[in-house]
Amino acid sequence: MDSLPYAPLLGIIALALLWAALFTAVDAARQQLNGHGEPALPSQGLVLGASLGKLLVLGLACLIGQRLNGEHGFWLAGLGAALGLLVLAEYLPRRLARRSPQAFLSLGASLLRLPLALLQPLGCALDGGARLILRPFRVQATAVALHPQQEAPYDEDAPADNGRHGLLEGLQALDKITVNDILVPRNEVDGINLDEPIERIVEQLIVSRHTRLPVYHNDINQVEAVLNTKLISHLLPRAELTPDTLRAACYEPYFVPESTPLHLQLLNFHKQQRRMGVVVDEYGEVLGIVTLEDILEEIVGEFEDEQSLDNPHVHPQVDGRFIIEGTASLREINRTLGWHLPCDGGPKTLNGLVTEALESIPASAVCLRIGRYRLEILETEDNCASKVLVWTVAR
Repeated sequence: MDSLPYAPLLGIIALALLWAALFTAVDAARQQLNGHGEPALPSQGLVLGASLGKLLVLGLACLIGQRLNGEHGFWLAGLGAALGLLVLAEYLPRRLARRSPQAFLSLGASLLRLPLALLQPLGCALDGGARLILRPFRVQATAVALHPQQEAPYDEDAPADNGRHGLLEGLQALDKITVNDILVPRNEVDGINLDEPIERIVEQLIVSRHTRLPVYHNDINQVEAVLNTKLISHLLPRAELTPDTLRAACYEPYFVPESTPLHLQLLNFHKQQRRMGVVVDEYGEVLGIVTLEDILEEIVGEFEDEQSLDNPHVHPQVDGRFIIEGTASLREINRTLGWHLPCDGGPKTLNGLVTEALESIPASAVCLRIGRYRLEILETEDNCASKVLVWTVAR
């Protein structure tokens, strides 16, 4: 490297600077276009690509400076390269990306497909290492061998069960909650499989309670359209629905990245004139669906009596405890019972919360302590906690 002429070194610096600026711009465009209907590019690969380009620029600049003026040249070149990187590979690309995010995202999807495919495994590994470093600092639930009737000391730091948040608090919390936190998981989505006989589809539509259903071929991961059932409801009683009529009542699906904050998605629903979106991860895999009603419920709560326990997954017991199904959503449980089970940035279901706390497949006759809540696994099925007895510790 010391024997290389300055011209090739400067050329490599220019290319590395362009590389870093492009990755930074595409990453900024990806964040800007969250919720606008296109699956996001893998963020780990974008961050790693930009970082490698910047490191190469800084290293080569320091090498040239050292060759020209020794130690003083090394530090001066390093400082100049750092300032140049901040302007040309950080602030400038992000400003340009905010002006034309769609153009940069399309450019990244075409030019960076191969580099991202190569960098993504290493980026995921480094991201996993960062998560591993932070893991000891997480506040985790502890498993305890308690009898259901035994009580542990009350946790003063745990939030009190004083009902739901007010309307103002619900609005303020929208920027902290993402679409992934409230989506309906794909295994619970009621959709139309076009590969099934039309008679079976008619039966499904008759009993369905939804006005918008995703339409797909064989697998919901292949969503092709969204069906408006109001347009065909008059054909169902007489069994006059045909495949052509079904497709005519469909419209293009609206894809939503899972990391979109709820306040932004609420605006996007209004801008796109949509009420339902298909949620996808960074690889374009379908995770579930989200609706406008789901977001409104986060603001004002369920459109039902606040004290209602009309939740099919929650079964009150005479002693004040509750038997809850493992598939129940933590947010629904909190909404129904006025609890504060942890549900932001972690598991979405009660079974997921139990599995994370145990760090293993749950087994029956295990009791857990999570804050001021006690959970006893009553039944397990298919390596999941299917029924859990839950109660709170009195003050």
